[in-house]
Amino acid sequence: MIERNAFALRTSTLEVLAPGSPSIRVLHLSDLHMLPRQQLKQAWVRELDALEPDLVVNTGDNLAHPRAVPAVVQALGGLLDRPGAFVFGSNDYFGPVAKNPLKYFDRNHERVPGPSLPWQDLRAAFVERGWIDATHRKQEITAGGNTISVAGVDDPHLQRDRYDTIEGKADPAADLRLALSHSPEPRVLDHFASDGYDLAMCGHTHGGQLCLPVYGALVTNCGIDRSRVKGPSQWGEHMKLHVSAGLGTSPYAPARFFCRPEATLLTLVPARVDRAATEDGEAVSRSGAGVR
Repeated sequence: MIERNAFALRTSTLEVLAPGSPSIRVLHLSDLHMLPRQQLKQAWVRELDALEPDLVVNTGDNLAHPRAVPAVVQALGGLLDRPGAFVFGSNDYFGPVAKNPLKYFDRNHERVPGPSLPWQDLRAAFVERGWIDATHRKQEITAGGNTISVAGVDDPHLQRDRYDTIEGKADPAADLRLALSHSPEPRVLDHFASDGYDLAMCGHTHGGQLCLPVYGALVTNCGIDRSRVKGPSQWGEHMKLHVSAGLGTSPYAPARFFCRPEATLLTLVPARVDRAATEDGEAVSRSGAGVR
């Protein structure tokens, strides 16, 4: 219960930009699970604006209380004035409920939604300040001198994803093709990789939340394997995946162990090789080592 307030800033460098593009810094936030009176968390998040990121990405689960929208908006503060994109998670739509933690070991357990949360108010606040709602949309952002093609899906954890709404090859002319989803479900990640996205960003896992030394996460609460529960990894031949361990916990499980709450500052730099061409000559992805 102490570690849940030991907030940490992680850093990582990913080679995902088109050759010759200027490097950019992307702040990845996820899983705040904010309660109105969590002033320590709110103050820590507010200070992240001093990092001056070129782009802010929020992958959902911001709320844990019906009256938490003002707390989230005030915590994000100046970050909302920077270029940003977001998708929502289950705990933007529905409040947390008490449950047996052993259910997390069963991927197919019955999910009981809690009370409805004011996600429309949160979305309106984000959009009003200039952030892009990437849910089931393909849009373009200019950040740090780069053209970024962004697409996202609604939360796969709730079966709300409708990939057919954004299906098709990502923009080959963009400096970065960015995919967003709250839960890193393999079926969605495979679609993104097949359509030529360079980087997928997700949250949801809490990094395992309760981990063991050496062994790591006990569960991921989704379809990915434990080795990908947080941080960067390779997904398929051409796409990178970054999963945030998030900044919060459910109020019914307010504990972390060997898994500090975190935000991540990603430095994106040009890939060392050119994009690979498909048989019809359309450039859709960058060459890279490793397969899922």
